Amino acid sequence: MISRLTDRIESLPCWSGRIEWSPIEGGITNRNFKVIDGERQYFVRTGVDIPVHGVMRFNELAAARAAEQAGLSPHIVLSEPGLMVCDFVDGRTFEAQDVREPGNLPRILDLIRRCHLEMPLHFRGPALIFWVFHVIRDYLGELDARKSRYRDQLPELAEKAILLEAAVGPVRIVFGHNDLLPANFIDDGTRLWLIDWDYAGFNSPLFDLANLASNNGLQPEQEHWLLEAYFGTPVTEQLAISFKAMKSASLLRETLWSMVSEIHSTLDFDYAQYTAENMSRFEAAYERDKEGFYERAGHP
Repeated sequence: MISRLTDRIESLPCWSGRIEWSPIEGGITNRNFKVIDGERQYFVRTGVDIPVHGVMRFNELAAARAAEQAGLSPHIVLSEPGLMVCDFVDGRTFEAQDVREPGNLPRILDLIRRCHLEMPLHFRGPALIFWVFHVIRDYLGELDARKSRYRDQLPELAEKAILLEAAVGPVRIVFGHNDLLPANFIDDGTRLWLIDWDYAGFNSPLFDLANLASNNGLQPEQEHWLLEAYFGTPVTEQLAISFKAMKSASLLRETLWSMVSEIHSTLDFDYAQYTAENMSRFEAAYERDKEGFYERAGHP
């Protein structure tokens, strides 16, 4: 598999001569490579459509192009079906503690706001929507149809998802990144870059904010700052509960993503452990805030 990929990479028409390549570790839906061509460095991203996860490469490419135009992501040099070549960002890939650094949060929020408001001005062609509760229902259906080892837990998770969706309430629509893991931020020493548009699509701004918080372990005071700074108003109780419901939904979606990946993925990754970790985090968040969810949803 790797030899076929590297043969393809070596034959791309964008190189000036003989190249050097090396794999970049860490991807759990793609295979990525660093390529050196003379004095220039490139990032090569390869991957096919993954319909079970809603990953469609035409959408990823359109989002990456829009992100380049908005000044969020690096220049795209070449694209072919299942492959994209970008300028390589020579910088430090964030970890969760970097995201939590007080000096970094305003920089990250600026990227998120620009993603939400500027990318729709540049996006071209058909676009996807990423509504986390549709994703959750689709994953639950897939797990049931595939007789997942988690099948007995699915009805309870479906009921919790219904409550969470009601607790989120009405939303406005922006263009979301929808996968704000720490590794999708790179600091080149001068500025931050936002990369990896697999799950990009129109969504509520609350999802990116909640996803950032849940993926990076933000503290309650940091979450409060994030909401106030993004919306420019004091945080109401209604907004706080909606945010917490979306945060629980983000954790549930990540749990179900991993359950489905246990069935379908061929990558060398411990999905079972990832499932267990995210299920534990989801259950803790849901139990902590469920009274507020019932109140916001108007349930007894």
